[in-house]
Amino acid sequence: AGVPRCGASLHELNKALRIELNANANCIWQIQRNADQGIRLIVSHFKFAPSSSCETESIKVYDGASTDSPLLGQVCDNTDAVPVLESSSDSLTFLITTNSVAFKRNFFVFYYFFSPGSKTENCGGQLTGPNGTFSSPNYPAPYPEFRYCVWHIQAPKNSKINLQFQDFFLELDQNCQLDFTAAYDGLTTDSGLLGKVCGHAQPTFESSSNVMTVVLFTDDTNPYRGFSAQYSSVPLPGPVEPNTFLICSSDSMRIVLSKSYLASLGFSEAHLQLNDPTCRPVVTDSVTFSFPLASCGTIKKDEGHSITYTNTISLSPAGNVITHQRNTEIIAQCRMKNNATLEVIYFTKNNAVHRIGARGRYNVSMAFYESDLFSKPISYSPYYVDLNQTLFAEVTLHSTDPNLQVFIDTCTASPEPDFGSLTYDLIRSGCNKDDTVVTYPAFENHGRFRFRAFRFLRSFPSVYLQCEVVICDSTNTDSRCARGCISREKRSTSPYTWKTNTMVGPIHLKRALRAADHSEPLIEADTGKTPNLQQYNFYTLAFVVLISNILIVVAVVLKHYKHQAGYSYQNIQSS
Repeated sequence: AGVPRCGASLHELNKALRIELNANANCIWQIQRNADQGIRLIVSHFKFAPSSSCETESIKVYDGASTDSPLLGQVCDNTDAVPVLESSSDSLTFLITTNSVAFKRNFFVFYYFFSPGSKTENCGGQLTGPNGTFSSPNYPAPYPEFRYCVWHIQAPKNSKINLQFQDFFLELDQNCQLDFTAAYDGLTTDSGLLGKVCGHAQPTFESSSNVMTVVLFTDDTNPYRGFSAQYSSVPLPGPVEPNTFLICSSDSMRIVLSKSYLASLGFSEAHLQLNDPTCRPVVTDSVTFSFPLASCGTIKKDEGHSITYTNTISLSPAGNVITHQRNTEIIAQCRMKNNATLEVIYFTKNNAVHRIGARGRYNVSMAFYESDLFSKPISYSPYYVDLNQTLFAEVTLHSTDPNLQVFIDTCTASPEPDFGSLTYDLIRSGCNKDDTVVTYPAFENHGRFRFRAFRFLRSFPSVYLQCEVVICDSTNTDSRCARGCISREKRSTSPYTWKTNTMVGPIHLKRALRAADHSEPLIEADTGKTPNLQQYNFYTLAFVVLISNILIVVAVVLKHYKHQAGYSYQNIQSS
Protein backbone atom coordinates (compact mmCIF):
# COMPACT_ATOMS: atom_id res chain seq x y z
CA ALA A 1 0.00 0.00 0.00
CA GLY A 2 1.26 3.46 -0.82
CA VAL A 3 1.57 6.31 1.67
CA PRO A 4 0.56 9.37 -0.38
CA ARG A 5 1.29 12.62 1.45
CA CYS A 6 -1.49 14.79 0.07
CA GLY A 7 -3.60 13.72 -2.87
CA ALA A 8 -2.88 11.86 -6.09
CA SER A 9 -4.24 10.94 -9.50
CA LEU A 10 -4.86 7.19 -9.56
CA HIS A 11 -5.42 4.92 -12.58
CA GLU A 12 -4.79 1.38 -11.26
CA LEU A 13 -7.59 -1.20 -11.29
CA ASN A 14 -7.32 -1.45 -7.51
CA LYS A 15 -5.21 0.11 -4.81
CA ALA A 16 -4.89 0.30 -1.02
CA LEU A 17 -3.96 3.69 0.42
CA ARG A 18 -2.50 4.22 3.88
CA ILE A 19 -2.86 7.93 4.44
CA GLU A 20 -1.29 10.01 7.22
CA LEU A 21 -2.17 13.69 7.47
CA ASN A 22 -1.40 16.49 9.90
CA ALA A 23 -3.22 19.74 10.61
CA ASN A 24 -4.68 22.06 7.97
CA ALA A 25 -4.69 19.49 5.17
CA ASN A 26 -6.85 19.86 2.07
CA CYS A 27 -6.03 16.88 -0.14
CA ILE A 28 -7.77 15.51 -3.23
CA TRP A 29 -7.48 12.00 -4.68
CA GLN A 30 -8.91 11.44 -8.15
CA ILE A 31 -9.56 7.90 -9.41
CA GLN A 32 -10.19 7.57 -13.14
CA ARG A 33 -9.77 4.91 -15.81
CA ASN A 34 -11.27 4.27 -19.24
CA ALA A 35 -13.48 1.34 -18.30
CA ASP A 36 -17.16 0.56 -18.44
CA GLN A 37 -17.18 -0.11 -14.71
CA GLY A 38 -17.99 1.54 -11.42
CA ILE A 39 -15.62 2.20 -8.52
CA ARG A 40 -16.18 0.83 -5.03
CA LEU A 41 -14.39 2.79 -2.27
CA ILE A 42 -14.06 1.35 1.24
CA VAL A 43 -12.91 3.54 4.14
CA SER A 44 -12.07 0.68 6.47
CA HIS A 45 -10.19 2.72 9.07
CA PHE A 46 -10.29 6.41 9.95
CA LYS A 47 -8.85 8.33 12.87
CA PHE A 48 -9.59 12.04 12.93
CA ALA A 49 -8.51 14.54 15.57
CA PRO A 50 -10.42 13.96 18.85
CA SER A 51 -13.83 15.62 19.13
CA SER A 52 -13.63 17.07 15.62
CA SER A 53 -16.83 17.96 13.78
CA CYS A 54 -17.93 17.24 10.22
CA GLU A 55 -17.60 20.94 9.47
CA THR A 56 -13.88 20.98 10.29
CA GLU A 57 -12.67 17.45 9.45
CA SER A 58 -14.10 14.94 7.01
CA ILE A 59 -13.69 12.74 3.97
CA LYS A 60 -16.04 13.81 1.20
CA VAL A 61 -16.58 11.41 -1.70
CA TYR A 62 -17.82 12.66 -5.08
CA ASP A 63 -19.41 10.73 -7.95
CA GLY A 64 -17.18 11.97 -10.73
CA ALA A 65 -13.83 13.39 -11.76
CA SER A 66 -13.85 16.50 -9.50
CA THR A 67 -15.21 17.96 -6.30
CA ASP A 68 -17.86 19.66 -8.44
CA SER A 69 -19.45 16.24 -9.03
CA PRO A 70 -22.45 15.07 -6.95
CA LEU A 71 -21.60 14.23 -3.34
CA LEU A 72 -21.85 10.48 -2.65
CA GLY A 73 -21.25 10.69 1.07
CA GLN A 74 -19.21 12.07 3.93
CA VAL A 75 -17.13 10.37 6.64
CA CYS A 76 -16.54 12.14 9.96
CA ASP A 77 -15.19 11.37 13.41
CA ASN A 78 -18.66 10.33 14.61
CA THR A 79 -19.46 8.06 11.63
CA ASP A 80 -20.84 4.84 13.11
CA ALA A 81 -20.18 2.52 10.18
CA VAL A 82 -17.54 1.13 7.83
CA PRO A 83 -18.28 3.41 4.87
CA VAL A 84 -18.60 1.79 1.43
CA LEU A 85 -19.37 4.15 -1.47
CA GLU A 86 -19.89 3.34 -5.15
CA SER A 87 -19.61 5.56 -8.20
CA SER A 88 -22.01 5.46 -11.14
CA SER A 89 -19.18 5.68 -13.68
CA ASP A 90 -15.44 5.09 -14.10
CA SER A 91 -14.36 8.16 -12.09
CA LEU A 92 -14.50 9.05 -8.41
CA THR A 93 -12.95 11.80 -6.28
CA PHE A 94 -12.44 12.08 -2.54
CA LEU A 95 -11.31 15.07 -0.49
CA ILE A 96 -9.85 14.92 3.02
CA THR A 97 -9.77 18.11 5.08
CA THR A 98 -8.35 18.50 8.59
CA ASN A 99 -8.54 21.31 11.15
CA SER A 100 -5.75 23.18 12.93
CA VAL A 101 -5.36 20.75 15.86
CA ALA A 102 -1.86 19.26 16.10
CA PHE A 103 -2.63 15.55 15.69
CA LYS A 104 -1.57 12.78 13.30
CA ARG A 105 -4.62 11.50 11.41
CA ASN A 106 -4.63 7.97 9.96
CA PHE A 107 -6.82 6.54 7.22
CA PHE A 108 -6.96 3.29 5.28
CA VAL A 109 -8.83 3.58 1.99
CA PHE A 110 -9.20 0.79 -0.56
CA TYR A 111 -10.78 0.97 -3.99
CA TYR A 112 -11.34 -1.32 -6.94
CA PHE A 113 -13.26 -1.26 -10.21
CA PHE A 114 -16.29 -3.56 -10.42
CA SER A 115 -19.14 -4.44 -12.75
CA PRO A 116 -22.55 -4.13 -11.09
CA GLY A 117 -24.70 -7.23 -11.62
CA SER A 118 -21.78 -9.43 -12.67
CA LYS A 119 -21.24 -12.95 -11.34
CA THR A 120 -18.53 -11.79 -8.96
CA GLU A 121 -21.12 -9.53 -7.31
CA ASN A 122 -23.47 -12.45 -6.67
CA CYS A 123 -23.20 -12.90 -2.90
CA GLY A 124 -25.19 -11.92 0.14
CA GLY A 125 -28.96 -11.69 -0.09
CA GLN A 126 -32.21 -11.54 1.87
CA LEU A 127 -32.79 -13.88 4.82
CA THR A 128 -36.25 -14.13 6.36
CA GLY A 129 -37.87 -16.34 8.92
CA PRO A 130 -37.25 -17.11 12.60
CA ASN A 131 -33.85 -18.74 11.97
CA GLY A 132 -31.39 -19.51 9.21
CA THR A 133 -27.79 -20.07 8.14
CA PHE A 134 -25.38 -18.45 5.70
CA SER A 135 -21.68 -18.55 4.88
CA SER A 136 -18.98 -16.68 3.01
CA PRO A 137 -18.49 -17.46 -0.72
CA ASN A 138 -16.75 -20.82 -1.37
CA TYR A 139 -16.80 -21.78 2.33
CA PRO A 140 -14.95 -23.80 3.63
CA ALA A 141 -12.57 -23.15 0.72
CA PRO A 142 -10.80 -19.76 0.71
CA TYR A 143 -13.05 -16.85 -0.13
CA PRO A 144 -12.47 -15.01 -3.46
CA GLU A 145 -10.86 -11.59 -3.78
CA PHE A 146 -12.67 -8.27 -4.10
CA ARG A 147 -15.98 -9.34 -2.64
CA TYR A 148 -18.52 -7.11 -0.95
CA CYS A 149 -21.39 -9.24 0.34
CA VAL A 150 -24.40 -7.87 2.21
CA TRP A 151 -26.95 -10.06 4.00
CA HIS A 152 -30.22 -8.46 5.17
CA ILE A 153 -31.85 -10.51 7.92
CA GLN A 154 -35.50 -10.02 8.86
CA ALA A 155 -37.06 -12.11 11.63
CA PRO A 156 -40.71 -12.11 12.74
CA LYS A 157 -42.09 -8.98 14.38
CA ASN A 158 -41.74 -8.52 18.14
CA SER A 159 -38.44 -10.43 18.18
CA LYS A 160 -34.74 -9.71 18.17
CA ILE A 161 -31.95 -11.53 16.31
CA ASN A 162 -29.11 -13.51 17.85
CA LEU A 163 -26.26 -14.08 15.34
CA GLN A 164 -23.54 -16.65 16.05
CA PHE A 165 -20.51 -17.60 13.95
CA GLN A 166 -19.69 -21.31 14.37
CA ASP A 167 -16.50 -20.90 12.33
CA PHE A 168 -14.78 -17.61 11.57
CA PHE A 169 -11.35 -17.21 9.94
CA LEU A 170 -10.46 -14.01 8.05
CA GLU A 171 -7.17 -12.27 7.41
CA LEU A 172 -5.71 -10.69 10.56
CA ASP A 173 -4.69 -7.08 10.91
CA GLN A 174 -4.72 -4.59 13.75
CA ASN A 175 -7.72 -2.47 12.75
CA CYS A 176 -9.61 -5.07 10.69
CA GLN A 177 -9.03 -2.87 7.65
CA LEU A 178 -8.15 -5.56 5.07
CA ASP A 179 -10.71 -8.39 5.24
CA PHE A 180 -13.54 -7.92 7.72
CA THR A 181 -17.11 -8.71 8.67
CA ALA A 182 -19.38 -6.00 10.12
CA ALA A 183 -22.83 -6.26 11.69
CA TYR A 184 -25.41 -3.46 11.84
CA ASP A 185 -28.42 -3.01 14.10
CA GLY A 186 -31.03 -2.57 11.38
CA LEU A 187 -31.99 -3.24 7.78
CA THR A 188 -29.24 -1.02 6.28
CA THR A 189 -25.58 -0.19 6.90
CA ASP A 190 -26.70 3.23 8.17
CA SER A 191 -28.49 1.78 11.19
CA GLY A 192 -25.69 1.64 13.77
CA LEU A 193 -22.56 -0.53 13.85
CA LEU A 194 -22.79 -3.48 16.25
CA GLY A 195 -19.20 -4.52 15.61
CA LYS A 196 -16.42 -5.19 13.12
CA VAL A 197 -14.43 -8.43 13.26
CA CYS A 198 -11.47 -10.11 11.57
CA GLY A 199 -8.95 -12.86 12.31
CA HIS A 200 -9.81 -16.11 14.04
CA ALA A 201 -12.69 -15.72 16.49
CA GLN A 202 -16.24 -16.79 17.36
CA PRO A 203 -18.13 -13.50 17.41
CA THR A 204 -21.78 -13.11 18.40
CA PHE A 205 -24.10 -10.16 17.79
CA GLU A 206 -27.58 -9.30 19.03
CA SER A 207 -29.94 -6.79 17.46
CA SER A 208 -32.39 -4.55 19.29
CA SER A 209 -35.21 -5.38 16.86
CA ASN A 210 -36.19 -7.98 14.26
CA VAL A 211 -33.76 -6.74 11.57
CA MET A 212 -29.98 -6.94 11.15
CA THR A 213 -27.47 -6.41 8.33
CA VAL A 214 -24.20 -8.35 7.94
CA VAL A 215 -21.37 -7.33 5.59
CA LEU A 216 -18.28 -9.18 4.33
CA PHE A 217 -15.44 -7.39 2.54
CA THR A 218 -12.34 -9.07 1.08
CA ASP A 219 -9.30 -7.55 -0.62
CA ASP A 220 -6.90 -9.16 -3.12
CA THR A 221 -4.42 -10.89 -0.76
CA ASN A 222 -4.26 -13.62 1.91
CA PRO A 223 -7.65 -15.34 1.59
CA TYR A 224 -8.75 -17.73 4.35
CA ARG A 225 -11.72 -20.05 4.71
CA GLY A 226 -14.20 -17.37 5.76
CA PHE A 227 -17.14 -18.09 8.02
CA SER A 228 -20.22 -20.14 8.71
CA ALA A 229 -22.99 -18.39 10.64
CA GLN A 230 -26.46 -19.04 11.94
CA TYR A 231 -29.09 -16.71 13.30
CA SER A 232 -32.10 -17.29 15.50
CA SER A 233 -34.91 -15.03 16.64
CA VAL A 234 -35.68 -14.46 20.29
CA PRO A 235 -39.32 -13.47 20.86
CA LEU A 236 -39.94 -10.40 22.97
CA PRO A 237 -42.86 -11.04 25.33
CA GLY A 238 -45.77 -9.35 23.67
CA PRO A 239 -48.60 -7.44 25.27
CA VAL A 240 -51.84 -9.04 26.34
CA GLU A 241 -53.78 -6.31 24.58
CA PRO A 242 -52.87 -6.18 20.83
CA ASN A 243 -51.03 -3.05 19.72
CA THR A 244 -50.95 -1.70 23.27
CA PHE A 245 -47.67 -1.97 25.10
CA LEU A 246 -44.96 -0.28 27.15
CA ILE A 247 -41.27 -0.17 26.23
CA CYS A 248 -38.81 0.71 28.98
CA SER A 249 -35.14 1.26 28.39
CA SER A 250 -32.77 2.43 31.07
CA ASP A 251 -33.22 6.02 29.86
CA SER A 252 -36.77 6.36 28.51
CA MET A 253 -40.37 5.17 28.60
CA ARG A 254 -42.55 4.66 25.54
CA ILE A 255 -46.27 3.93 25.90
CA VAL A 256 -48.19 2.83 22.79
CA LEU A 257 -51.98 2.58 22.98
CA SER A 258 -54.29 1.34 20.24
CA LYS A 259 -57.25 3.58 19.44
CA SER A 260 -59.65 0.66 19.68
CA TYR A 261 -58.41 -0.16 23.17
CA LEU A 262 -58.78 3.46 24.29
CA ALA A 263 -62.31 3.50 22.88
CA SER A 264 -63.13 0.35 24.86
CA LEU A 265 -62.15 2.23 28.03
CA GLY A 266 -64.24 5.23 26.98
CA PHE A 267 -61.13 7.41 26.52
CA SER A 268 -60.93 10.13 23.91
CA GLU A 269 -57.48 10.20 22.26
CA ALA A 270 -57.64 13.98 22.03
CA HIS A 271 -57.88 14.47 25.80
CA LEU A 272 -55.16 12.28 27.29
CA GLN A 273 -52.43 13.49 29.61
CA LEU A 274 -49.58 12.21 31.76
CA ASN A 275 -48.80 13.32 35.32
CA ASP A 276 -47.35 16.41 33.67
CA PRO A 277 -50.20 17.64 31.45
CA THR A 278 -47.78 19.51 29.16
CA CYS A 279 -46.44 16.17 27.85
CA ARG A 280 -48.68 15.35 24.93
CA PRO A 281 -48.90 12.17 22.82
CA VAL A 282 -48.24 11.71 19.13
CA VAL A 283 -51.40 10.45 17.44
CA THR A 284 -51.14 8.39 14.24
CA ASP A 285 -52.64 4.90 13.82
CA SER A 286 -52.05 4.62 17.55
CA VAL A 287 -51.47 6.98 20.46
CA THR A 288 -47.82 7.17 21.64
CA PHE A 289 -46.26 8.84 24.67
CA SER A 290 -42.43 8.83 24.50
CA PHE A 291 -40.33 10.62 27.11
CA PRO A 292 -37.17 10.38 29.26
CA LEU A 293 -37.63 8.44 32.51
CA ALA A 294 -36.91 11.45 34.70
CA SER A 295 -39.48 13.74 33.06
CA CYS A 296 -43.21 14.28 32.45
CA GLY A 297 -44.02 13.93 36.14
CA THR A 298 -42.67 10.38 36.39
CA ILE A 299 -42.58 9.25 40.02
CA LYS A 300 -39.36 7.52 41.07
CA LYS A 301 -39.36 5.17 44.06
CA ASP A 302 -36.25 3.56 45.55
CA GLU A 303 -37.17 0.17 47.03
CA GLY A 304 -33.74 -1.01 48.20
CA HIS A 305 -32.76 -3.52 45.52
CA SER A 306 -34.93 -1.97 42.82
CA ILE A 307 -36.08 1.37 41.49
CA THR A 308 -39.56 1.87 40.05
CA TYR A 309 -40.58 4.64 37.63
CA THR A 310 -44.33 5.20 37.36
CA ASN A 311 -46.44 7.49 35.25
CA THR A 312 -50.21 7.67 34.78
CA ILE A 313 -52.37 8.39 31.74
CA SER A 314 -55.70 9.97 32.48
CA LEU A 315 -58.31 12.18 30.85
CA SER A 316 -57.52 15.87 30.85
CA PRO A 317 -60.13 18.18 32.44
CA ALA A 318 -61.47 19.10 29.01
CA GLY A 319 -62.12 15.43 28.36
CA ASN A 320 -64.16 14.67 31.47
CA VAL A 321 -67.45 14.63 29.64
CA ILE A 322 -67.96 10.91 30.24
CA THR A 323 -68.30 11.05 34.00
CA HIS A 324 -68.03 7.32 34.66
CA GLN A 325 -64.43 7.34 33.38
CA ARG A 326 -63.17 9.65 36.12
CA ASN A 327 -62.10 6.59 38.14
CA THR A 328 -60.22 4.92 35.26
CA GLU A 329 -56.47 5.37 34.75
CA ILE A 330 -53.75 3.69 32.68
CA ILE A 331 -50.61 3.16 34.74
CA ALA A 332 -47.16 2.45 33.24
CA GLN A 333 -44.33 1.12 35.41
CA CYS A 334 -40.64 0.47 34.67
CA ARG A 335 -38.89 -1.47 37.42
CA MET A 336 -35.13 -1.96 37.40
CA LYS A 337 -34.37 -5.14 39.34
CA ASN A 338 -32.35 -8.35 39.07
CA ASN A 339 -30.40 -7.62 35.90
CA ALA A 340 -33.44 -6.43 33.98
CA THR A 341 -35.91 -3.64 33.51
CA LEU A 342 -39.39 -5.07 34.04
CA GLU A 343 -42.10 -3.30 32.06
CA VAL A 344 -45.69 -3.45 33.32
CA ILE A 345 -48.70 -1.56 32.00
CA TYR A 346 -52.17 -1.87 33.51
CA PHE A 347 -55.34 0.12 34.05
CA THR A 348 -57.39 0.70 37.17
CA LYS A 349 -61.14 1.02 37.16
CA ASN A 350 -63.18 1.53 40.32
CA ASN A 351 -60.08 0.50 42.34
CA ALA A 352 -59.76 -2.82 40.44
CA VAL A 353 -56.44 -3.53 38.65
CA HIS A 354 -56.35 -5.06 35.13
CA ARG A 355 -52.93 -5.84 33.63
CA ILE A 356 -52.50 -5.03 29.95
CA GLY A 357 -49.00 -6.45 29.36
CA ALA A 358 -45.44 -6.88 30.63
CA ARG A 359 -41.96 -7.55 29.30
CA GLY A 360 -38.38 -6.59 30.14
CA ARG A 361 -34.85 -5.67 29.06
CA TYR A 362 -31.73 -3.85 30.24
CA ASN A 363 -29.12 -1.75 28.48
CA VAL A 364 -25.56 -1.76 29.82
CA SER A 365 -22.45 -1.87 27.62
CA MET A 366 -18.67 -1.96 28.02
CA ALA A 367 -16.01 -0.78 25.57
CA PHE A 368 -12.33 0.02 25.31
CA TYR A 369 -11.30 3.57 24.40
CA GLU A 370 -8.21 5.05 22.76
CA SER A 371 -7.35 7.41 25.65
CA ASP A 372 -8.49 8.73 29.01
CA LEU A 373 -10.62 11.27 27.16
CA PHE A 374 -13.09 8.39 26.59
CA SER A 375 -14.23 10.03 23.35
CA LYS A 376 -13.26 7.45 20.71
CA PRO A 377 -14.21 3.81 21.37
CA ILE A 378 -12.31 0.87 19.90
CA SER A 379 -14.85 -0.49 17.40
CA TYR A 380 -12.88 -3.38 15.91
CA SER A 381 -12.32 -6.86 17.30
CA PRO A 382 -9.93 -8.39 18.26
CA TYR A 383 -8.26 -5.42 19.97
CA TYR A 384 -4.50 -5.66 19.31
CA VAL A 385 -2.27 -4.16 21.99
CA ASP A 386 1.38 -3.98 23.01
CA LEU A 387 2.60 -5.63 26.18
CA ASN A 388 2.30 -3.15 29.09
CA GLN A 389 0.19 -0.81 26.96
CA THR A 390 -2.32 1.16 29.04
CA LEU A 391 -5.92 0.19 28.22
CA PHE A 392 -8.93 2.39 29.00
CA ALA A 393 -12.27 0.69 29.75
CA GLU A 394 -15.69 2.23 30.29
CA VAL A 395 -18.98 0.68 31.43
CA THR A 396 -22.05 2.71 30.45
CA LEU A 397 -25.62 2.54 31.70
CA HIS A 398 -27.71 4.04 28.90
CA SER A 399 -30.02 6.14 31.04
CA THR A 400 -31.12 9.75 31.28
CA ASP A 401 -31.71 9.54 35.04
CA PRO A 402 -28.96 11.74 36.53
CA ASN A 403 -29.35 10.11 39.95
CA LEU A 404 -28.20 6.66 38.86
CA GLN A 405 -24.56 5.80 39.58
CA VAL A 406 -22.44 3.06 37.96
CA PHE A 407 -20.04 1.19 40.24
CA ILE A 408 -17.61 -1.47 38.97
CA ASP A 409 -17.66 -4.12 41.68
CA THR A 410 -15.55 -6.87 40.11
CA CYS A 411 -13.57 -7.28 36.87
CA THR A 412 -12.00 -10.58 35.87
CA ALA A 413 -9.75 -11.50 32.94
CA SER A 414 -9.63 -14.92 31.33
CA PRO A 415 -8.36 -16.54 28.11
CA GLU A 416 -11.69 -18.39 28.01
CA PRO A 417 -14.81 -16.50 26.83
CA ASP A 418 -16.91 -18.59 29.22
CA PHE A 419 -14.62 -17.58 32.12
CA GLY A 420 -13.86 -21.10 33.32
CA SER A 421 -11.35 -22.02 36.01
CA LEU A 422 -8.48 -19.97 34.56
CA THR A 423 -9.12 -16.38 35.69
CA TYR A 424 -7.27 -13.33 36.99
CA ASP A 425 -8.78 -10.57 39.11
CA LEU A 426 -8.25 -6.95 38.18
CA ILE A 427 -10.91 -5.64 40.57
CA ARG A 428 -12.68 -7.64 43.31
CA SER A 429 -15.42 -6.30 45.61
CA GLY A 430 -14.54 -2.77 44.53
CA CYS A 431 -10.86 -3.24 45.48
CA ASN A 432 -8.03 -3.03 42.94
CA LYS A 433 -6.25 -6.41 42.83
CA ASP A 434 -3.80 -5.64 40.02
CA ASP A 435 -1.20 -2.99 40.81
CA THR A 436 -1.69 -1.30 37.42
CA VAL A 437 -5.43 -0.67 37.86
CA VAL A 438 -6.57 2.92 38.36
CA THR A 439 -10.28 3.68 38.76
CA TYR A 440 -11.76 7.05 37.82
CA PRO A 441 -14.32 8.96 39.92
CA ALA A 442 -17.97 8.29 39.07
CA PHE A 443 -19.06 10.35 36.07
CA GLU A 444 -22.74 10.58 35.13
CA ASN A 445 -23.83 7.06 34.05
CA HIS A 446 -20.29 5.75 33.46
CA GLY A 447 -17.82 3.60 35.37
CA ARG A 448 -14.24 3.97 34.14
CA PHE A 449 -10.86 2.44 34.86
CA ARG A 450 -7.50 1.82 33.23
CA PHE A 451 -4.89 -0.93 33.47
CA ARG A 452 -1.83 -2.20 31.64
CA ALA A 453 -2.01 -5.08 29.19
CA PHE A 454 -1.69 -8.28 31.16
CA ARG A 455 1.64 -9.98 31.54
CA PHE A 456 -0.09 -13.31 30.87
CA LEU A 457 -0.84 -12.25 27.28
CA ARG A 458 2.59 -13.76 26.61
CA SER A 459 1.16 -17.18 27.45
CA PHE A 460 -2.39 -16.76 26.14
CA PRO A 461 -2.89 -15.02 22.80
CA SER A 462 -6.54 -14.19 23.51
CA VAL A 463 -7.89 -12.59 26.71
CA TYR A 464 -11.43 -11.49 27.62
CA LEU A 465 -12.61 -9.07 30.31
CA GLN A 466 -15.84 -9.46 32.30
CA CYS A 467 -17.13 -6.96 34.86
CA GLU A 468 -19.87 -7.19 37.47
CA VAL A 469 -21.55 -3.81 37.60
CA VAL A 470 -23.74 -2.37 40.36
CA ILE A 471 -26.21 0.46 39.74
CA CYS A 472 -27.19 2.61 42.74
CA ASP A 473 -29.22 5.66 43.55
CA SER A 474 -26.54 8.33 43.90
CA THR A 475 -28.58 10.09 46.60
CA ASN A 476 -28.28 7.06 48.90
CA THR A 477 -25.13 7.67 50.96
CA ASP A 478 -25.19 4.10 52.33
CA SER A 479 -25.46 2.33 48.97
CA ARG A 480 -23.04 -0.26 47.65
CA CYS A 481 -21.65 2.36 45.24
CA ALA A 482 -20.95 4.83 48.04
CA ARG A 483 -19.07 2.31 50.17
CA GLY A 484 -16.39 1.54 47.58
CA CYS A 485 -13.85 -1.18 48.41
CA ILE A 486 -15.27 -3.58 51.00
CA SER A 487 -14.58 -7.12 52.13
CA ARG A 488 -16.56 -9.96 50.57
CA GLU A 489 -18.39 -10.86 53.80
CA LYS A 490 -19.85 -7.35 54.09
CA ARG A 491 -21.24 -7.13 50.58
CA SER A 492 -24.77 -8.26 51.37
CA THR A 493 -25.24 -5.44 53.87
CA SER A 494 -24.84 -2.72 51.22
CA PRO A 495 -28.02 -1.88 49.26
CA TYR A 496 -27.97 -1.47 45.50
CA THR A 497 -30.59 -1.00 42.83
CA TRP A 498 -29.46 -3.23 40.01
CA LYS A 499 -26.64 -5.63 39.22
CA THR A 500 -25.52 -7.14 35.93
CA ASN A 501 -22.50 -8.56 34.09
CA THR A 502 -20.96 -7.20 30.90
CA MET A 503 -18.05 -8.52 28.82
CA VAL A 504 -15.61 -7.18 26.23
CA GLY A 505 -12.84 -8.81 24.17
CA PRO A 506 -10.85 -10.52 22.93
CA ILE A 507 -7.55 -8.68 23.47
CA HIS A 508 -4.56 -9.91 21.44
CA LEU A 509 -0.88 -9.08 21.48
CA LYS A 510 0.22 -7.29 18.30
CA ARG A 511 2.76 -10.01 17.57
CA ALA A 512 -0.21 -12.28 16.81
CA LEU A 513 -0.80 -10.21 13.66
CA ARG A 514 2.16 -11.96 12.06
CA ALA A 515 1.29 -15.44 13.28
CA ALA A 516 1.18 -17.90 10.44
CA ASP A 517 -1.23 -20.35 12.06
CA HIS A 518 -4.30 -19.00 13.83
CA SER A 519 -6.06 -22.32 14.28
CA GLU A 520 -4.23 -23.54 17.38
CA PRO A 521 -6.23 -23.76 20.64
CA LEU A 522 -5.97 -20.70 22.86
CA ILE A 523 -5.06 -22.71 25.97
CA GLU A 524 -3.81 -26.21 26.65
CA ALA A 525 -6.20 -29.12 27.02
CA ASP A 526 -7.74 -29.72 30.44
CA THR A 527 -5.33 -31.62 32.67
CA GLY A 528 -7.86 -32.28 35.41
CA LYS A 529 -6.31 -29.59 37.60
CA THR A 530 -7.66 -26.15 38.42
CA PRO A 531 -4.82 -23.75 37.58
CA ASN A 532 -4.84 -20.01 37.91
CA LEU A 533 -2.85 -17.29 36.22
CA GLN A 534 -0.69 -16.68 39.27
CA GLN A 535 0.53 -20.27 38.87
CA TYR A 536 1.60 -19.52 35.31
CA ASN A 537 3.57 -16.49 36.49
CA PHE A 538 5.30 -18.78 39.03
CA TYR A 539 6.14 -21.32 36.31
CA THR A 540 7.63 -18.54 34.16
CA LEU A 541 9.76 -17.33 37.10
CA ALA A 542 10.92 -20.88 37.87
CA PHE A 543 11.89 -21.38 34.24
CA VAL A 544 13.94 -18.16 34.28
CA VAL A 545 15.70 -19.24 37.50
CA LEU A 546 16.44 -22.65 35.99
CA ILE A 547 17.97 -21.07 32.87
CA SER A 548 20.06 -18.75 35.08
CA ASN A 549 21.39 -21.74 37.04
CA ILE A 550 22.30 -23.56 33.81
CA LEU A 551 24.22 -20.50 32.61
CA ILE A 552 26.14 -20.38 35.91
CA VAL A 553 27.08 -24.07 35.56
CA VAL A 554 28.22 -23.54 31.95
CA ALA A 555 30.33 -20.58 33.03
CA VAL A 556 32.02 -22.65 35.75
CA VAL A 557 32.77 -25.50 33.31
CA LEU A 558 34.23 -23.08 30.75
CA LYS A 559 36.40 -21.48 33.39
CA HIS A 560 37.68 -24.94 34.34
CA TYR A 561 38.64 -25.68 30.72
CA LYS A 562 40.34 -22.32 30.48
CA HIS A 563 42.85 -23.28 33.15
CA GLN A 564 43.40 -26.85 31.85
CA ALA A 565 43.60 -26.34 28.09
CA GLY A 566 44.88 -22.78 27.91
CA TYR A 567 41.87 -21.54 25.94
CA SER A 568 40.77 -17.97 26.36
CA TYR A 569 37.44 -17.89 28.20
CA GLN A 570 36.82 -14.45 26.73
CA ASN A 571 37.25 -15.83 23.19
CA ILE A 572 34.91 -18.76 23.80
CA GLN A 573 32.31 -16.47 25.28
CA SER A 574 32.41 -14.08 22.34
CA SER A 575 32.23 -16.88 19.79
